[in-house]
Amino acid sequence: MAIDEARLNAFLGKAVGDLGAAISAVLISLGDELGLYKQLATGPHTSAELASRTGTAERYIREWLANQAAGGYVEYSADTGKYFLNEEQALCLADPHGPVDVAGAYTIVEALFHAKQRASENFRTGKGMEWGEHHPCLFHGTERFFRAGYNANLLSAWLPALDGVVQKLTAGGRAADVGCGHGASTVLMAKAFPKSQFVGIDYHPASIETARARAAAAGVSNARFEVADATTYQDGDFDFIAFFDCLHDMGDPAGAARHARQALKADGNCMIVEPFAGDRVEDNLNPVGRVYYGASSLVCVPVSLAKKGPALGAQAGEKRLRDVVVQQGGFTRFRRATETPFNIVLEARP
Repeated sequence: MAIDEARLNAFLGKAVGDLGAAISAVLISLGDELGLYKQLATGPHTSAELASRTGTAERYIREWLANQAAGGYVEYSADTGKYFLNEEQALCLADPHGPVDVAGAYTIVEALFHAKQRASENFRTGKGMEWGEHHPCLFHGTERFFRAGYNANLLSAWLPALDGVVQKLTAGGRAADVGCGHGASTVLMAKAFPKSQFVGIDYHPASIETARARAAAAGVSNARFEVADATTYQDGDFDFIAFFDCLHDMGDPAGAARHARQALKADGNCMIVEPFAGDRVEDNLNPVGRVYYGASSLVCVPVSLAKKGPALGAQAGEKRLRDVVVQQGGFTRFRRATETPFNIVLEARP
């Protein structure tokens, strides 16, 4: 068989890059955990200086820095022998309020390896895996990764793109955050709209416990959190209901949409934030799609299948979501309000 050398070399180049990235995942998490990125963000350091200022061993730090520089996560000056973060690297690796929490995302990667044996069983049997069965680092990593996007976009772009929601919340309304997890989105909205009342809803008790602690630490008094399923929570008469990156995971997304429709006021708004995806597989064969298909294989699809759900997956696309929300959920108006490279923001109204 004739081998195309150029194509072979191109593939091997990509594979070696991916292998280096996979091996470096542990080192990125260590850089975050040990405060190495935060210290590098203060200015250039030699390996000895970084080790001294972070209470770590120089020989390990020397190797870590070389790995990070080789991967483009850290800058190196051959003239000074020092390493540093440029402004863009620091924004993504050392700033908890930055637009993307790259290091936080690697906590999700750690969780996926914990799930490997269950995933192997699921692939063979078609069974699922509940959200609460995952290693706790998944919950913390998910909070960090998505919180960065919410900080960057929720108040400045997503809510203003909806029809009249900012005005309702400013004046004082009732809002629900369904599938709230650790409550990052709930707390962010509650702080921005102190006249409104917010309720965060999630079926995972440990996440609700964390959400309550997060709200208390933030001094938020206009948000409460309850353990409930997306199809059975009792509150109603909401001006606004939000689903942040969770509808596609659910065992009964159509039931969740119907319940939200019933819980909304006649002039209410429902916002569905979902991972960015096109409607066709070929639309999603790109780096963002790769990330989401990977997470979907190990988290999203198993969570839905654990409840005998439709397993929409993280790359469901707007067309399938429209069918769930409108055709099955009972909403009559549906549109894409806005988008980012990582999310599509959909608005549904009764």
